[in-house]
Amino acid sequence: MKVVLQRTGPATVVVEEKVIGSIQKGYMLLVGVTHTDTEEDAKYLAKKIAELRLWEDDDGKMNHSIIEVGGEILSISQFTLYANSRKGRRPSFIEAAKPEYAEPIWETFNLLLEQQGIHVETGIFGATMEVSLTNNGPVTIVLDTNE
Repeated sequence: MKVVLQRTGPATVVVEEKVIGSIQKGYMLLVGVTHTDTEEDAKYLAKKIAELRLWEDDDGKMNHSIIEVGGEILSISQFTLYANSRKGRRPSFIEAAKPEYAEPIWETFNLLLEQQGIHVETGIFGATMEVSLTNNGPVTIVLDTNE
């Protein structure tokens, strides 16, 4: 699994001109699933994200987790994280898992985040979405269970 995590202020996802998910402060996650990902990968990333210390303490050091600051998560499925653009001009998405495999893993990942005590909003799997956010920091972290 690959996750691009952005620390954010307000973030929103819109589908067909309707707000589907919205948070005030936390992480916006772009989540990609490949063929070999399992529930164990989802568990690992959910725990890692919940415990990452990316929020400043009174001294300006990143010492607080999303749980400690009362943050939320906006989770967006993103098969294009597995794009391969080494050859030609059109990316290949062969490394992205098929929807029937990827969607349950993404849903499990979101449930596991909620079980960590984090409020999770989502987009709609496979939909064309408009995502907006106010990047805070900016802080952007890439997590990959294959690295």
